[in-house]
Amino acid sequence: MTGTGKVRIWDPFVRIFHWSLVAGFFIAYFTEDDLQTIHNWAGYLVLALVVLRIPWGFIGPRHARFSDFVRPPAVIIGHLRDLARGQARRYIGHTPAGGAMILALLGFVLLTCLSGLTVLGLEGEGPLATLKASWDPRWEDVFEEIHEVLANFTLLLVLLHIAGVLLESWLHRENLIRAMVTGDKRAEDTPEAAGRED
Repeated sequence: MTGTGKVRIWDPFVRIFHWSLVAGFFIAYFTEDDLQTIHNWAGYLVLALVVLRIPWGFIGPRHARFSDFVRPPAVIIGHLRDLARGQARRYIGHTPAGGAMILALLGFVLLTCLSGLTVLGLEGEGPLATLKASWDPRWEDVFEEIHEVLANFTLLLVLLHIAGVLLESWLHRENLIRAMVTGDKRAEDTPEAAGRED
């Protein structure tokens, strides 16, 4: 805790990962077709970030770990119900719904990247280029469609994530976007702020 009533929550890796993933995803999303090389490299960046984030969820600092924010479905539903009523409690780390969103985003970003790599491979490019010689060419159209659907669904998750962050920021009078830049959140003498569960 600092002398300003704030506590460090997000470590540098989590913050760099978060904003790099934001940049990489949107660059990839908006450069498809016309700027294919940029699209591909942004996809590689996003894939590398997710691959690095997964082990960090087991060995990173407390609030970076999956064990800190992965909750049972009943807890997530209860939190969403309280949030809809404007009565959701404050968490010093990720909320139960926020934790579920992180898992969903990591999963769908990973699937989007893997489907993109498959499309490249079926075109005879990238690390899976050997697929072109062994797969039926019709699979290229199938995986292009899958890749597009996954990218669009991931964008929907991103928009829901932003809405959740803004709602929680308003409810608790706390700028959660700034917290992901500085790493610091307001410290309070509450079980939630201390990170303890009921």
